[in-house]
Amino acid sequence: MINDNVLANIAFQEDDFEFKGADTTKLDTNFASQRFWKDATMRFRNNKGAMFSLVTILLVILLAIFGPIVSPYTYQQQNIKDTNLAPRIPLLENLGIFNGNETLKTSTGAKLKNGYVINKETGEKSDTYYWFGSDTLGRDIWTRTWTGTRVSLYIAVVAVLIDMLIGLSYGLVSGYFGGKVDSVLQRFAEIINSIPTLVIVTLLMLILKPGLATITLALMITGWIGMSRIARAQMLKLKEQEFVLASHTLGASSFRVIFSEILPNIIGQLITNTMFSIPSAIFTEAFLSFVGLGIPEPMCSLGSLISYAFKSFTTHPYQIVPPVIVLALLMLCFNMLADGLRDALDPKMKER
Repeated sequence: MINDNVLANIAFQEDDFEFKGADTTKLDTNFASQRFWKDATMRFRNNKGAMFSLVTILLVILLAIFGPIVSPYTYQQQNIKDTNLAPRIPLLENLGIFNGNETLKTSTGAKLKNGYVINKETGEKSDTYYWFGSDTLGRDIWTRTWTGTRVSLYIAVVAVLIDMLIGLSYGLVSGYFGGKVDSVLQRFAEIINSIPTLVIVTLLMLILKPGLATITLALMITGWIGMSRIARAQMLKLKEQEFVLASHTLGASSFRVIFSEILPNIIGQLITNTMFSIPSAIFTEAFLSFVGLGIPEPMCSLGSLISYAFKSFTTHPYQIVPPVIVLALLMLCFNMLADGLRDALDPKMKER
């Protein structure tokens, strides 16, 4: 054992220790402190799939806003003389693509047809253009596709608002107070969740007129259950932490503890779950419209466009392609964006 007097007499000199490396101003450059949101933004930008999805979604939003505006037709305008015209796009038709040609299969074989030709002898075409073609009533598929996309984007916004306003508050309150309050709220949620959405929409159709209001109300009844369960689970995990007990000790109200202390610590997981709920809501609306329980004519959605074009799929398959591609892109990109947000906002993903 070293005597305390010996330790007291030990004095360190300036040259006893020296920095490793030439730069003595920084002790460690590998673990520079960063704010959470800055670090999450960097990880999100490095995710190519998430960035591609974000750009694609923004592009679809722009097309949904300006697509019907640049078209000379409206979504409900019918031109009987222009029925079942194949896609024709200026400039591209000079390259031999999207020039209005359509191959029809008959009992005697395949037949090439171009509905834009007004003089069969000279091959002269009219000055009419339908970028995505026209349907059996002569309506512009371009305008109707982007008008239907507006409905899907509206459903996406509604899904986010329902999750954040109803599901989030419901789950946080249920998990925070616990006991009888939690038991009653969870039993009520289980009863609501046990009723299929299709049954709820069908019953609403008997009371209300078919349309966006009915679908919105159906989502408000059942669309918040998943978010409430996740919010409740996060609350049960955090409400006994030291920082929550410290807030109680300082006299903070329950409202302040829930929304000022606990909510900021779980916002990343909630945002991720909200993004995952958007494709489900879009698919629900498309399915309801496909089976005839959604948007009524002449208004359209991607689901109703697919349902209508499905009747002519064997003879005019190009009519179903645009709404199918847009719907698939929206669902795929929102899922990939949710994956990117989960990887960026979850600190555990940083080491992977």
